Amino acid sequence: MMAAGVRVGEALATYWEDIDFVAGTVDVTHTVVRVKGEGLLRKPRPKTESSLRALPLPSWALALLKRRWAEARKDGRPLASPVFASTVGGLRDPNNVLRVIREIRSGDEFIWLTSHNFRKTTATAMDDAGIPTRLIADHLGHSRVSMTQDNYLERKAVDPVTALALEGLLDNPSQPKTRDKPGS
Repeated sequence: MMAAGVRVGEALATYWEDIDFVAGTVDVTHTVVRVKGEGLLRKPRPKTESSLRALPLPSWALALLKRRWAEARKDGRPLASPVFASTVGGLRDPNNVLRVIREIRSGDEFIWLTSHNFRKTTATAMDDAGIPTRLIADHLGHSRVSMTQDNYLERKAVDPVTALALEGLLDNPSQPKTRDKPGS
């Protein structure tokens, strides 16, 4: 989840056929949902239209996935099977994954840990690397950049360059424009 910044259901809906080891990408095209009376379903189309995306993966994630794929092949699993399968090889329930995360964090040491921390960590790492917010929003599958800014990126300390921009403000007072209000 942290390598791609995907939602829990999107990660659990990833099948081996969605990973292109040559291009180093994963196609996010489904999500896992529980439907009353039907059980777990791999629903085409994740949360929103913007959630359909092909994501580049970091080399460390590709290396982990290649090892898992080798193990899955030894177990006779086909391309059309979940990367993060249940113990019987089927879809894993997102609620069970969230429950395990809650159990892990039950102690005071990990009380801060939620599934969203993985997505936020991905967004923060990209932001710290200077990736434009629009690209981060696209990567996370957000249709609105404001969602990414408001919920996934931390506010930065104000840059001293802002003071430099105001440095000569009083040295060269400009004539007010007709639409300017006095004292603005």
